Amino acid sequence: MNPTLIEWIAAALFAVAILHSFATGAFERLARLRPAHAGLWHLLGEIEVVFGFWAMVLVVAMFALQGSPAATRYIDSRDFTEPLFVFAIMVIAGTRPILAAATALIRALVRVIPLPGSMGFYFVVLAVVPLLGSLVTEPAAMTLAALILSRRIFSAEVSPRLKYATLGVLFVNISIGGTLTPFAAPPVLMVASKWDWDIGFMLANFGGKAAIAVLVNALAATLVFSGTLCRLTVPEEKEGAQPAVPAFLVAVHLALLAAVVIFAHHPAIFLGIFLFFLGIAHAYSRHQDPLILREGLLVAFFLAGLVVLGGLQSWWLQPLLLRMSEDAVFFGAAALTAFTDNAALTYLGAQVEGLADGFKYALVAGAVTGGGLTIIANAPNPAGLAILRAHFEDQAVSPFKLLLAALPPTVVAAFAFRFL
Repeated sequence: MNPTLIEWIAAALFAVAILHSFATGAFERLARLRPAHAGLWHLLGEIEVVFGFWAMVLVVAMFALQGSPAATRYIDSRDFTEPLFVFAIMVIAGTRPILAAATALIRALVRVIPLPGSMGFYFVVLAVVPLLGSLVTEPAAMTLAALILSRRIFSAEVSPRLKYATLGVLFVNISIGGTLTPFAAPPVLMVASKWDWDIGFMLANFGGKAAIAVLVNALAATLVFSGTLCRLTVPEEKEGAQPAVPAFLVAVHLALLAAVVIFAHHPAIFLGIFLFFLGIAHAYSRHQDPLILREGLLVAFFLAGLVVLGGLQSWWLQPLLLRMSEDAVFFGAAALTAFTDNAALTYLGAQVEGLADGFKYALVAGAVTGGGLTIIANAPNPAGLAILRAHFEDQAVSPFKLLLAALPPTVVAAFAFRFL
């Protein structure tokens, strides 16, 4: 293996981007201490900007070292379908009609669970919505869960400990909850068609284990914070203050959401559907909250940066994976995904011919298991962070506290996928 100069630069910038993602809180503090350049520090403190920013530095280096044809050829070779899809699905899933439908479903389930205060509501959001992600995709499930938690739980006076624990469980449960089908979780999507993994295969090999882990994680978090949740009443008045969303409009939004999911691999089609959605949203603006366009664009920029930077990491990542046994690749993938998008790991694995079935399972299971450890571990994580970070001090989530919060549910997921 003889990596080129630009591959060494890309690896170095990838490492710098990871370190930068752990230091966003410091930039927010600089914004307060150095108000003359507060805008710049705020920009560098946006975790969704980090990988896009360093990807731009990489592209500038490519133009300088390799020339315009090589740099533009590399960018043209990247597939930006996933960032575009996540942007479209985030914005549609975050609308009032979709949220109204999701909240109605959650309340119906909560009525079946006789738990005091917000315990039942909290449990259903952390358990059912992630599993729903197997149908509506993980980015949509993350958007729904984050918006509901933001309005119903995080907006109340709850402790930072509860917020971080909730974020950790949410990230892990979303990462594993989309594995019941072959199209909802990005790391599964990368390999499903190449390895002939259909719905039957996913349900038989991943579905039951994922569902058990999701339920255990949600129940554990609910019991740990039962004291706070018992005293916390889910507010009702905000819905009453807004006009009820007509059933036909909810149906139209659900149909558009489904259409975007169905054509997730065809950006020309799903972006056309998204533009039509924008027209519908404007026509019925009285039944809409402000669209989360800024949050969606930031997340898309983050993922696009991962696509650009990650495309030049295979020279060290692929040999590292291939030297591992099945057990080693499971735990190695779970650890490595904390430092690179889990879909990138499985994508690299899919390029290798002749892998044993056990190796394939271990790679994907490990990748989804570690998907909650950091912001960059799983594509939907930045979407959840963009919505929930306003409830944290300085509007910044500590990567170290998130890692600690995500470790217990990650251990549960690892046990389920490896030993059940």
